[in-house]
Amino acid sequence: MSSVDRDDGEMLIEAVLGDITTQDVDVVVNAANSSLLGGGGVDGAIHAAAGPDLLAACRELRRTTLPDGLPVGDAVATPGFGLAARWVIHTVGPNRHRGQTDPVLLSSCFARPLELAVELGASSIAFPAVSAGVYGWAVEDVARIAVGTVRVWQEGVAAGGPGPEGIELVRFVLFSAGALDAFRAQLDRA
Repeated sequence: MSSVDRDDGEMLIEAVLGDITTQDVDVVVNAANSSLLGGGGVDGAIHAAAGPDLLAACRELRRTTLPDGLPVGDAVATPGFGLAARWVIHTVGPNRHRGQTDPVLLSSCFARPLELAVELGASSIAFPAVSAGVYGWAVEDVARIAVGTVRVWQEGVAAGGPGPEGIELVRFVLFSAGALDAFRAQLDRA
């Protein structure tokens, strides 16, 4: 079951119920923690599916370029290893339980991976509902911010400005029917 937002010639934006680790896309976005060393939820599932080489790559990032971890709202790419996706882009969502309530930080968790995907030459990207769940953001807020951020990028490209040049598909892969409904409601808005 999916909900789609597309005009002819534009990037396809869709929401599906499913397992992000099995998506046949160029990039899978990981809702990581700042340590990049795995965790629960989407993060744990991606690490498990990608295999031990992903953890080794993340340890190398920590050893070299990110000794203090990945900041909230930022993103970094690694190979996909055992995943169908060529790359994993890790992003750290804001944690409402720690007082991280700025929607700009959450928006960055969708914009930064799009920027990196363009740099990688990717044409398709799959996002989870970053910061929904254990990080305490309401899935309706995540859906509004995520879809809004992607649409701003989409409109930028249509206007000849910066945006996800070369990105043909943005897929939100949701873990529950309720999350899918929240994203579908945002996609159905004009």
